[in-house]
Amino acid sequence: MLFDVFRKGQDVYIDYPFEDVMFRWESQTHRVFRRFYGQAEIEIDHTSNLFHEAISTGQQITAEQYAQGNRRIDK
Repeated sequence: MLFDVFRKGQDVYIDYPFEDVMFRWESQTHRVFRRFYGQAEIEIDHTSNLFHEAISTGQQITAEQYAQGNRRIDK
């Protein structure tokens, strides 16, 4: 995943199936949210190791896929 997606002025959604988790980065506020598959979303610190692992090896997904929140996204 390229860091350029964070500069486009849009929210970024990431699936990290290795840990059964997804992330949402809000472009306007720069806040980060984590959602384990099947669980509610919570705000986390942007310095989270898991978030940075997801940026490095996760897959960008759509807002709709993130909203489903409980299934693995096919690669």
